[in-house]
Amino acid sequence: MNKLKLLFSTVLLLLNSQAEEKNNIPNYDQPSVVSITGNHISGFKLILNNQPHHIKGVGGQENLTKLASLGGNTIRTWGVDDDTFDILNNAHKNGISVTLGIWLEHERHGFDYKNKDFINDQRTRVKETVQKYKNHPALLSWGLGNEMEGFEGNGDDKYIWEEVNYLSSIIKEIDSNHPVMTVIAGVNEHKIEAIKKYAPNIDILGINSYGGAPQVSEYLQSYKWKKPFVITEFGLPGPWEVPHTSWNAPIEPTSREKMAHYYSSYQAINETDQCLGSYAFLWGNKQEATSSWFGMLLDTGEKLPTSDAISRAWNDKWPNNRAPILKEVDVPFISKTVKKDKEFRVQVLYEDPDNDNLDYVWQIFKETNDRKIGGDKENTPDEISGILISSRSKGRAVIKTPNEKGAYRLFVTVRDGEGSAAVDNWPFYVD
Repeated sequence: MNKLKLLFSTVLLLLNSQAEEKNNIPNYDQPSVVSITGNHISGFKLILNNQPHHIKGVGGQENLTKLASLGGNTIRTWGVDDDTFDILNNAHKNGISVTLGIWLEHERHGFDYKNKDFINDQRTRVKETVQKYKNHPALLSWGLGNEMEGFEGNGDDKYIWEEVNYLSSIIKEIDSNHPVMTVIAGVNEHKIEAIKKYAPNIDILGINSYGGAPQVSEYLQSYKWKKPFVITEFGLPGPWEVPHTSWNAPIEPTSREKMAHYYSSYQAINETDQCLGSYAFLWGNKQEATSSWFGMLLDTGEKLPTSDAISRAWNDKWPNNRAPILKEVDVPFISKTVKKDKEFRVQVLYEDPDNDNLDYVWQIFKETNDRKIGGDKENTPDEISGILISSRSKGRAVIKTPNEKGAYRLFVTVRDGEGSAAVDNWPFYVD
């Protein structure tokens, strides 16, 4: 009888292995095991494979070798696609864990949390995702949704949070090795009360917060939140939080100011033991208000000063090679209205901490007319050709304003030739 049981078990394992291979699901022998210890009074710890794992993370999956060299240990994604196994494998190879995003639909995109067909389709997708990736050794936690509560009202819709709670229970039935985190856009008392009431199954609260990130812990304490939390996106103030020009163009912080925002936010976020860590936004490059607002890397791969600031916060020391630092700006038309086809002398002074030779590229782009909310995809505005009259060393140039009326930005990109760079821009208007 024992031999028969052994044979039966062997056949089942073989069949499961063949099914996983057929469905393109790798059969990992050693999935990661993650738990949370502690409480809201003594503090919480995230335990990965029997070792404490404080999240020193970023959102994004670009150049993980560079991230690891800077001291990062975790990445966060927003959903799954055909590249997800490649991302997980690359993370594991670089000693980096992954909070794997499971995208939950937004009502502003047409989803209805009262529609049973919509709900059932989403539940099926969540189940399939967890089953497919649950045994990967790079997996740290499940990121269930991202800002699906929306931006209108208080974010306390009980139908959304009841469904998040149900999906959390589904995930835990399939996978007991990894905690479930849901991610919200900022905090307020109504939202937190709704989550406590309708979604008690979640293990970790993820919070996207920019200008308000340093105050999140204080708010959560006042709302009597007693579970661990993670800051899932932070950095500099967003385009919605900064001063604007008279034509309503957001004024982007300088690359030097961005460094200070990232560093000070990280320090404030991690002052409480209720926080399991944080994810800086964005390890990569994207168009959101401008092409340079949130990216910590250029689209050509160079790291920016914000990456240096985060590395300094993680390690208490600067990386081996540092990005150029903005010292002075002489651009006469910043946030002003100017005439078309007018020539200006401009100059910027950047200091390179490693004394590397610097290369300067000047560009003018139209102000975007494709502003979105919630990080939705934006189209990159057109570059204006023929604006550079002359370019000299040490950041000096003569540029000509465009010949059409409208809002524009002057960009300068500075590279050190050693894998680091800086980029700044200033809005102006042609009338």
